[in-house]
Amino acid sequence: MKIGLVAFTDRGMELGRRLAQGLEAQGELCVLDRGGKGGVSLAHWTDAHFLHSQALIYIGAAGIAVRAVAPWVKSKMTDPAVLCCDENGRYVIPLLSGHVGGANDLARRAAALCGGQAVVTTATDGRGLFAADSWAKKRGMAILNPQAVKTVSARLLAGKSVLLRSDFPLRGSLPQGLSLAPEGECHLLISDRVVEQTDGLSPLVLAPPSLSVGIGCRRGVSAEQIEAAFLGAFAQAGLAPQSAAWVGSVDLKAQEPGLLAFCSARELKPRFYSPEELARVEGSRASSDFVQTIVGVDNVCERAALAQGGRLVLGKQVRKGVTVAIARRPYFVDFEGETR
Repeated sequence: MKIGLVAFTDRGMELGRRLAQGLEAQGELCVLDRGGKGGVSLAHWTDAHFLHSQALIYIGAAGIAVRAVAPWVKSKMTDPAVLCCDENGRYVIPLLSGHVGGANDLARRAAALCGGQAVVTTATDGRGLFAADSWAKKRGMAILNPQAVKTVSARLLAGKSVLLRSDFPLRGSLPQGLSLAPEGECHLLISDRVVEQTDGLSPLVLAPPSLSVGIGCRRGVSAEQIEAAFLGAFAQAGLAPQSAAWVGSVDLKAQEPGLLAFCSARELKPRFYSPEELARVEGSRASSDFVQTIVGVDNVCERAALAQGGRLVLGKQVRKGVTVAIARRPYFVDFEGETR
């Protein structure tokens, strides 16, 4: 996580250095700046960090932070975490994106580093209840219909049960307030399938990182062509593109600009395999003498999709110079350690 910190006094800068050092020891990347008179422009600083950092920490008055970020606030699903800390380090307040953005957890860590107290105001945290959006983020799940988070939280806050259905096996005990749904209605669904949404009646759908995508392509194919083939394959299989966990291909494509740009745009880390590695992968159904001659293995996309295990859910699809296959890896919905 890239974290921007800004302070406005000498004491605030001292605290900022302590926080930055402690957070970097935890694996974060921190940038500390002096704001106000003689320092950086707060508007410019906020502009840069709101767009390019995952968290912003203002060391100073809460009003300064609120006014600074106000023009940039859009959605809790995309906004970075925003925190405010007084210059003495007594209180750390998550102001924005407490759950999905991770501001609540970051506030607790920052408070521990400066010997202060995290002032968390979200209702579910205040009552010690399960927070579906925060839990999903920690486990790499995508929230397909964020508006339904309110429905789940409202049921928990009202003392009502949230019915859970999962297409994947569960591990650990269900948190307080959750119970397995019988056939029919559910309020929380964990699935990598495309689920039809009905306003007011749809469950909260969480898409887990359960799918592996294998891609082969001709030289010079654009990122847009690969994106179109990718989306077409997922639509044909009835699967959620947000459940794609990684992309695999043959190492001859490791420097292919279009493929790299596609992976970057979708924030998918590509994995490249030698023809010998792909040839050892079992479960592929397609075979091509032409591909064998050019690449050194009879199939790229299916074998690359299966390289990390699992089984094919969509075999080789050919779309304008791009081949795509999808495999589902073994996946467990992990509730271990989730006591709320």
